[in-house]
Amino acid sequence: MTAPRAYVIAYLKDVEVGPEIVEYIERIEATMVPYGGRYLVHGGQLIGYEGTWDSDIVMLEFPDLASAQEWYKSPDYQAILPLRTEHATSMVALVEGVPDGHRAIHKIRQLFPHQAAPAS
Repeated sequence: MTAPRAYVIAYLKDVEVGPEIVEYIERIEATMVPYGGRYLVHGGQLIGYEGTWDSDIVMLEFPDLASAQEWYKSPDYQAILPLRTEHATSMVALVEGVPDGHRAIHKIRQLFPHQAAPAS
């Protein structure tokens, strides 16, 4: 069984669009390639149904959590990170996805491992 894919989710607010952000955008993709990263969402139209969504969302996909962590900690990415962090307010998280075939009922089994769960 292969490891589940992993995702980087970034919530970007108050972005000061200028030369530093332009340079960050120009350079980030090259830092992702060695780790198998790719864009899934890059600030597209957002329709918020619950809560306040007043900023941009960026989502990246990596083959697994280890690859995502290696990318984030890589010297190449760390070199450009201040271009964003010094010119935007942001929250960034890495999250492991679910394996192929995952169903919501599987979470119940994980939460209550000693109780019988309904059949899937």
